[in-house]
Amino acid sequence: MSEHAQIRIPQPVKPYPLEGYWLPGDAEKLLEWSSVSQRMAEARNYWIATTNPDGRAHVVPVWGVWLDSTLHFGGSPDTRWARNLLQRPYVVVHLDDSVNAVILEGTVTRLTDPDSEQMTRIDDAYEAKYDMRHGPPISMLHLHKALAWTTMDWATRWVFEESETP
Repeated sequence: MSEHAQIRIPQPVKPYPLEGYWLPGDAEKLLEWSSVSQRMAEARNYWIATTNPDGRAHVVPVWGVWLDSTLHFGGSPDTRWARNLLQRPYVVVHLDDSVNAVILEGTVTRLTDPDSEQMTRIDDAYEAKYDMRHGPPISMLHLHKALAWTTMDWATRWVFEESETP
């Protein structure tokens, strides 16, 4: 993916065909991807879940920026979550709001080049949002699945092509 490429957003679908939750014709209740993008861009904190070496979950809030439908987040490479991602690069991200939820799943890669155009864009976004530049390393979420809702009637799921969902 090029540094400014937008990811291809798949068609939204209902998350699960559970009896009693949706009726035929409820397709108009699917959320738009723009609502997910807006909530991700406006959020101050992002909760990330990684897996410890012993298999236990590790969940912490981090700062990040949403650019080109990609979450970029950072912190010290010495943190537990960063070390977890080096071993198992799969992460689940959740916003603070459980009523208007956004849950993202995917794999993470690290951006380490301080002179890349992409790092400059990320730092510019960090500065606008948090009044500081972050610098590398930055973790970048490559989406496999997204789930969002405003009420259970309006729950929507997106599954991305590169998904290797366990």
